[in-house]
Amino acid sequence: MPFVAALARARSAAYPPGQDVGQESFMLADEIRRLAHHAGIGPGTAVLDLCCGIAGPGRLITAESGNGYLGVDSSAEAVEIATRLAGDLPCRFVQGDVPPLPAGRFDVVLLLETLLAFPDKAALLRAVAGALDTGGRFACTVEAGRPLSEAERQRMPDADTVWPVEMEQLTELLGDAGLVVTRQEECTAAHATTAAALLRSYRADEADIAARVGPQAAADLVAAHELWVTWLGSGRIRKFAVVAEKR
Repeated sequence: MPFVAALARARSAAYPPGQDVGQESFMLADEIRRLAHHAGIGPGTAVLDLCCGIAGPGRLITAESGNGYLGVDSSAEAVEIATRLAGDLPCRFVQGDVPPLPAGRFDVVLLLETLLAFPDKAALLRAVAGALDTGGRFACTVEAGRPLSEAERQRMPDADTVWPVEMEQLTELLGDAGLVVTRQEECTAAHATTAAALLRSYRADEADIAARVGPQAAADLVAAHELWVTWLGSGRIRKFAVVAEKR
């Protein structure tokens, strides 16, 4: 993926030491570890990671927890890179759109930093619940807030992948799918800090990024992060890490 290589230097500079594990998000490595812990991921846990990208978080969790792991992503190139980077880790990857979910039953379903991209969250959550046994856990991050206004959609690049949801509504949708929230941790301030650090790095490296992926893509990257810094800093969007259990 050209973007992975183009952004590698800027991302490495933005994350604090030891916190860059190949994630494509505002999460730090310690946040990933904490969410995995609260989701009960350990040796032998069957984990399904949705929209895994190049699977930086999934590879970290698997290396440290000894769980079984299946990552799914719509990008064939991302799956290829994830497979190569996983090396000898017990990770498997498949290409596919979500939903539907891959066949099988899982102890934990992960969805990190991509719930935002699903306009029909009810259908997604029903599919997640269907992949879990009773007592299974869904661990995700949530961009919480009212829907974007038309003016906001005009300003946000790739606005067709930006669908925030109010936490009250998400809790209802989870309940309708048979999932009960057991842990909810706000991470707005931390993600605002990371977003600001990434924005500084992308601005500093914009010329090199533009040379690799094109001027428009580089400009869109900066514009999107400017909005995220504003939204997270003002509370327009709040971020949460959530664990819900199938009852």
